Amino acid sequence: MKPEHPQGPSAGPPQAGPHPRGGSTGVAAGRGARNYAIVTAAYWGFTLSDGALRMLVLLHFYRLGYSPFTLAFLFLLYEAMGVVANLIGGWLATRYGIKRMLTVGLFTEITGFLLMSALSPTWSVALSVAWVVGAQGICGVAKDLTKTASKSAIKATAGDASGQLFKWVAFFTGSKNAMKGVGFFLGGVLLQWLGFQAALWAMAGGLALVFIGVVSFVPPLMGKSKASKSAKELFAKNRGINLLAAARVALFGARDVWFVVGVPVFLYASGWSFTMVSAFVALWTIGYGLVQAAAPAIVRRSDDGLSTEVPAARWWSALLAVVPMGLAVLVAMQVPNLEWVVVAGLGLFGVAFAVNSSVHSYLVLAYAGSEKAAEDVGFYYAANALGRFFGTLLSGLLYQWGGLMYALIGSAVMLTVCWLVTLALPVTRPGSGLGSVQRA
Repeated sequence: MKPEHPQGPSAGPPQAGPHPRGGSTGVAAGRGARNYAIVTAAYWGFTLSDGALRMLVLLHFYRLGYSPFTLAFLFLLYEAMGVVANLIGGWLATRYGIKRMLTVGLFTEITGFLLMSALSPTWSVALSVAWVVGAQGICGVAKDLTKTASKSAIKATAGDASGQLFKWVAFFTGSKNAMKGVGFFLGGVLLQWLGFQAALWAMAGGLALVFIGVVSFVPPLMGKSKASKSAKELFAKNRGINLLAAARVALFGARDVWFVVGVPVFLYASGWSFTMVSAFVALWTIGYGLVQAAAPAIVRRSDDGLSTEVPAARWWSALLAVVPMGLAVLVAMQVPNLEWVVVAGLGLFGVAFAVNSSVHSYLVLAYAGSEKAAEDVGFYYAANALGRFFGTLLSGLLYQWGGLMYALIGSAVMLTVCWLVTLALPVTRPGSGLGSVQRA
């Protein structure tokens, strides 16, 4: 079978496979690895600052006396704009190339930081909330434009070889989440040392350096191909991607329903300091990222790229759903040293969640076509953002209504839905030009 060129006919030299004019496969593979490393490093810098922003906003406004629901409300536009940004970002990355969307995403994030830093303590609560929600919405657009472009770059550089694709997806996803964990801790530290405004300025300066690196080193035509011409064509995904998108809504809603407001507020109310709370969230996220990166060693690989990976997604989804069920029971019983029981239980949650997330991230690229991988990834991560939106909304509502127990029950319900959806995932590829996946 003639190998596909993942970047499309207009994307310049292919990243993998023999060049028809006699170019070296080794040189092309080396170029692909170099581009993958550059994009990964750029996204590390972005996600470090984005994680710090979340903790800055949460802790700063909780210290000012905002209710759990108001805290959740501050993040709603951030998540809602992610749905739109992923859909449009995938189409834009296909049409204009990954480099352009990375630079747009980084510039937009810097703009959001500077707007947030203009917040004045003399403003009314209503104006302050509206300003922060607006700035967060800008950052939400930035985050998902950057993420869609970055993850699409993996498909453009790794091609369809399932072993390499799984390894690169797992390392990228795991390392960026570990970096996000460092960002969570950094946010708490910066808030305590520099204050809200100066911390935002420092992060904007760091992102400016990342922006310069992307402009200087990312190939201009990476990922550029023929984009969909209509909304109908854009949303016409194969069954595997549609089902994965539905599962992703439930999976990330189940995490954020306790992660965004519930557990940080619960731990702070239990006597933990800002630094302790941010350290826990950071360590949880770093550990989760490390497990994600190790997923290829945990999940047995198959020659066709699906026959063992899809059952793994089903099994790990079922296992994950059991954890919040058990934790909800323990919270209802008010067992001794409850905060440490919750911390330990969420550690188990993190392991199972990390493997689930990593397998899903691989499967969407395995199901995706090469020519419009950015559009497929954007559609999938729009579902991811939709799940975070619902999880964020419910995190504030459920915690305000019934405390941490209600948040954990909500998580268990969503994970049950996720498991049921994964039962329908196909284990064979549609015959629509997706190409075969061979074990690396």
